[in-house]
Order: sequence, then structure tokens, then C-alpha cells
Amino acid sequence: MSEQGICYLVGAGPGDLGLVTLKAKECIERCDVLVYDALSSAELLSWTKPGCELIFAGKRAADHAIPQDQINALIVEKTLQGKTVTRLKGGDPMIFGRGGEEAAELAEAGVPFEIVPGISSAIAGPAYAGIPVTHRDHCSQLTILRDTKTRRKVKLRSISISWQRPRGPRSSSWEFRGCARSVRSSSKGEPLRGPRWP
Repeated sequence: MSEQGICYLVGAGPGDLGLVTLKAKECIERCDVLVYDALSSAELLSWTKPGCELIFAGKRAADHAIPQDQINALIVEKTLQGKTVTRLKGGDPMIFGRGGEEAAELAEAGVPFEIVPGISSAIAGPAYAGIPVTHRDHCSQLTILRDTKTRRKVKLRSISISWQRPRGPRSSSWEFRGCARSVRSSSKGEPLRGPRWP
């Protein structure tokens, strides 16, 4: 009987190698299979051990290397083969990274897994730009929005946002994964800010 495998759902952070957690690095170094997203730094791949199987599962807008249902099946299959699988995702796997979907699939299959949090660009991006996402005197609430296919919250064609929460001057909003044009909050009419990457 082969040794039981395990799958690690790992957040790779926002692209700065200095912000990759030690636990994430350890998971990359010891895995037999690395299923990785379109990450900012190719150096992460160089941390794998010799013989590690590298599988690119990146997504850029409508260009998906592997559809999500096949990624789910792949990580289950490789782990059931007794392998240590690291599913490496940009930022944090549980913040718009489909880590919840992958964890549910692993759990349903009875596959051991562990979630390794990463630093989300939703927090790191504004911090690097000098923008605090919360501030005791000015902002006591944070909302993180995503733009793709979340039509209840964001309508891309008209760029209208349903602001049931937050309202008022003590709230902060962060548009995650960006829009083609800037949007304005209804509380003050000020543009939402954030760095853009290609």
C-alpha cells in the first residue's frame, strides 16, 4: 500500500519574494507535484526539488490553461496517488483564489489537505502604495470587491456598484483584480485607488 498523499493549498503572496511565507517555501521545496498559477515570480519554481512534476494551471482573463473543474480533479488524483501536492496560488488561496472550491473538492474526495495562507494583494498593494486599508481615526470597515462575473455586486458594462455596505466616510473599499476604468464610491464620489499590473 502506498503512503498517503496530502495536498497543500498555498498562497504565494503578492509577487514580492520577501513576502512568501516560510511555510509556503517549505511546501514548494518538498512537494512531488506543483500545480501553479500565473505567478509574478518564476523564481518560486526554482525552489522545487529535482524530479518535481510542474503543472501550469494559470489563468489570465478568459485564457485558462486548465479549466477549474479539471484543476480540482487533478489535485485530487495526484494526491490519491500518494503524492505531496502543492497547489500554489497567487496572494491568498482563500481570497478570490478559488481555494474554497478546491478545498471542498478535496474534502469530498476524502483527501487530506492543508490551507497555507498567503499575503493578499488586496492588502499588500495598497500598503506598498502607502494607502492604509483601515485607520483607527478614519476607516473602521474594509470591503474587498471582485469584478469578474459578480454581477450582483459589480456590473462591468455600466461600472455600477451596489453599496449596501459599506456606506459613509469611515469605510474603505478595494477593487480586487481591477477594472478597465476607474469606479467611484457612492459615499463621497471619490475614485477607488490601487496599483495596476499588466
